[in-house]
Amino acid sequence: MQNRRKFLKLAGAGSALLGVGGFTLSSFDDKKTKKITILHTNDTHSRFEPFANNHPKFPGMGGMAKRAKLVQDIRKAEDNVLLVDAGDIFQGTPYFNFYKGELNFKLMSMLKYDVATIGNHDLDNGMDSFAEQLKYADFPFVNCNYNLTKTSLNGKVEPYKIFEQSGVKIGILGIGIELEGLVDPHNFIGAVYNDPIENANKYAKILKEEKDCDLVVMLSHLGYKYEGDRMSDVVVAINSENIDVIIGGHTHTFMTEPDVLKNKVGEDILVTQAGFAGINLGRLDFYFNEEEDTTVATSEFIEVGEGVIA
Repeated sequence: MQNRRKFLKLAGAGSALLGVGGFTLSSFDDKKTKKITILHTNDTHSRFEPFANNHPKFPGMGGMAKRAKLVQDIRKAEDNVLLVDAGDIFQGTPYFNFYKGELNFKLMSMLKYDVATIGNHDLDNGMDSFAEQLKYADFPFVNCNYNLTKTSLNGKVEPYKIFEQSGVKIGILGIGIELEGLVDPHNFIGAVYNDPIENANKYAKILKEEKDCDLVVMLSHLGYKYEGDRMSDVVVAINSENIDVIIGGHTHTFMTEPDVLKNKVGEDILVTQAGFAGINLGRLDFYFNEEEDTTVATSEFIEVGEGVIA
């Protein structure tokens, strides 16, 4: 399941993602290069323990302790690491039914997640319950297409967050799926769903042009892609501008490598997703060479399996 390859070149500050061709990472192996590592999960669904060893598809896979050890080791090896989640943190095991999300957020805080977005199952106990559990989260939530002003989440969810590491500015915005038909109507009273494409482009432009972000990342819980023109990460990607990377969730898609698609102005955009249940830890490494004004990115899906802690 593990896969790693060099696949992208970002040419010029704030410009499009381009195919690498014969480009090699060796030209970035100097003191002028700044490396940013983004680790990502999605649809972990309260899976704190590994799957059983006799599970027919994922024997012994996953588990928060194993993920924590992987994250810890990567942080020891790298100077600039962000850990993000693309939603559906809640639901899926009795841990959620009993603790209502408190344990999820406490464990994620121990892993030092930097930011997350909201999935539809995160509202299975309602807006008020989600808002109450946020006191256990030492990390922010982002979403820019839900109007939450008439809910208990008013002021508790931001459109985006900006992180600066070694002089590199990373803007991270969030996008959520239409809740109608997925969540009990009583659980999102007052919330208004707005167009993901319009709002993603609006805030990506702010991040890129006004906030001077070197990298714009969208955490999405729309789903990777569907038949037809149903809203998805792929649909947003091809209609987007100023977004460099979409880290997605909802469809539990195990990707062997990220997609590289053309946005509405013909620039490349990266779309990725790391399956579900914490079976994989996604990793993106960005190498920023300021002197040459270029960036290379590499991708890896790390299998969270037996023997990780040993």
